Formats: sequence, C-alpha cells, structure tokens
Amino acid sequence: MDTYPLVWGPPGAMPDERRLRHLGQAMAEVLAGRRPPESVADRLTDRAYRDLVRAGRMIETDRPPFAGSVHMKEPRDGAVEMCVLVHCGERNHVLAIRLERRGVHWLCTDFETA
Repeated sequence: MDTYPLVWGPPGAMPDERRLRHLGQAMAEVLAGRRPPESVADRLTDRAYRDLVRAGRMIETDRPPFAGSVHMKEPRDGAVEMCVLVHCGERNHVLAIRLERRGVHWLCTDFETA
C-alpha cells in the first residue's frame, strides 16, 4: 500500500485511478475495523480524520472488504468526487469520498458510506 500523500501532476491533472482505489481500499478497511485510522491520517484533512475516528465501524463484514471499480468526477478544478464499490461478501457497500487539492497534495475532505 502506498502510504505517501496523494500527489499528481500540474493543477488540473486528474488523479490516477489506481491511487484512488488504494485510498478507497484503505478507507474501507478502516471503516470495517480492519485497519487503524492513523494509517490514513496523512491523506485526510483534520476534520475528515476526526469524522473517521468518530464514525468507528460503519461497514459490517466477516470478510476483508475489497475496493472494486472507481467512478470519479471533477466538479471544479482542485476537487474530485469519487465513489467506490466495496465488495464485502454477501452485501456490498458504496463509499463516497471527496478530495481537494491542498498545494500539491490531494486530501480527503469528506466521506460517507451506505
């Protein structure tokens, strides 16, 4: 797993889908209680990190979650919204994540799952 902050090319460059899927996988593992939230702290804003810690276990599964396909859009320059289908055995979940460019880094500013 790549543990460095998400950095992409020049302003306006779309993020790499592989790195987005890795972030989705890591977030799903945290929300399933299989990874400590500290492991993704460098990829979230302070508020998003507090929300993640407060959320606790939101994905109930007996199997490790697996991040599948990523759907991404760029509502404005410097912001990306993505959703990831998270396979969890009998029941799948969707994880939505918003990232914003802060300098050269992309940070998660918000997330939700269903």
